[in-house]
Amino acid sequence: MSEGQKAMSEGQKQNANGVAYQLEPLRGFDGLSTRVQEMPVPGPHQVVVRVRATSLNRRDIMLMEGTYPMPARPGVVPLVDGVGEVIARGSGVTRAALGDRVTGTYYVAWNDGPQTQALGQEQYGANHEGWLATYVLLDEDSVVHVPPHLTDEEAAALTCAGLVAWAALTKPLPVGPADTVLTVGSGPVGLFAIQHATMLGARVISITSSPEKAERLRKLGADEVVNRKQTPEWEQAVLDLTDGLGVQRVVDAVGHLTLPKSLAATAYNGDVVLIGAFPAERGQESADPLGGKYVGLRRIAVGSRADFESMNRTIAEHGLRPVIDRVYPFEQAVDAYRYFETGDPFGKVVITLP
Repeated sequence: MSEGQKAMSEGQKQNANGVAYQLEPLRGFDGLSTRVQEMPVPGPHQVVVRVRATSLNRRDIMLMEGTYPMPARPGVVPLVDGVGEVIARGSGVTRAALGDRVTGTYYVAWNDGPQTQALGQEQYGANHEGWLATYVLLDEDSVVHVPPHLTDEEAAALTCAGLVAWAALTKPLPVGPADTVLTVGSGPVGLFAIQHATMLGARVISITSSPEKAERLRKLGADEVVNRKQTPEWEQAVLDLTDGLGVQRVVDAVGHLTLPKSLAATAYNGDVVLIGAFPAERGQESADPLGGKYVGLRRIAVGSRADFESMNRTIAEHGLRPVIDRVYPFEQAVDAYRYFETGDPFGKVVITLP
C-alpha cells in the first residue's frame, strides 16, 4: 500500500470528497462550473495537496477566452498559483513530507536549465489539473516549499507573477546596486518586479497611469515614478532620469504597445524583457523597433523550479510580502474572475478555501 493510500485509510476517507471548478474554454464566465472531486490517490513520486488558497493571472483569462498560445483542455481544473498542505504521498517521494506547506511549479517538468518547447507545453491549470479545487495532485518534482513568514494568501501569489518577475531580473545575470531597472505596467508582475529589484539593490523607475498608483509604487520601493498620462513621451523622461544613458534592465509587462518606448529607454547593452503571452498583435510594426541599438530583447516564460526556489530563499531572507488586492471565498470564484478582468486590481486577486 502506498503512503497516499495509507493516509486515506487513516481518517481521511470520511471527508475525501471535495469540490473542483472546471473550465470549458471559449464560453466566457459561463464556462466555469463546479463538480464533485474525489480525493486523488497519488502514484509513485506524486503528492496530494489540500488547497488553502489560489490566485488569478492574466493567463487564466486568456485560457478562458482561447487567446493563450496553447488551448486549455476542456474540463480542466484551472489556475496555476496556489498553496496548501501535503496530505498524501505516493511511493518514493523524498521532496515533501506529510504536513508540509507547499506550492507548485508553473510547468510540470521544467526543473532547471533551459526551457524546451516540449517542457513549455505541460502546464498546471491548462492541460494538467490546477489549483481551483479542494485537492491538487502534483508530481514530486513540481513541489516547492513556501517562505514560512507568508500567509496562505501571500504564498498563493508566487508561482506565476512572482517568479516571472524574478527570472526577468536575475537571468542571464542578476541586476544589482549599479543598475537601474525600469518597470512598465502596474499589474502583479510589475509590482513584484519593483519588490524584487529593490531586494537586489537596484534603482527602480516605474511607469504608471495615476497619482494614486504612483504613490503606492513608491511605497513598494520605486525610486522614481513617471505618469504616462501626464508624460506621454515617458521614454524621454526615463532618459532624463538616467543622464541620457537609459536603464540596464526593462521589465515590460504590457507588450507590443509599449515595446518601442521600452527599447528607447534602454541603455547600450541593456536588456528589455517582455513578460507574458500576448494575443496576436494588430497594426503596423516599425521598420526598426530596435532603433539601431545593440539591445538584448528577451521574451521569457516564467521560470524553472530552481529559479522558484532561489526566489523563495531571497523572499524569506528579506521578508518580502506580495501585494494582495482582494480575497474571495471559494464559492465566489466566478466573481473573482470577473473582478480580475474588469476591476483594475492593484495586486493579486486570491481565492481561499475553507
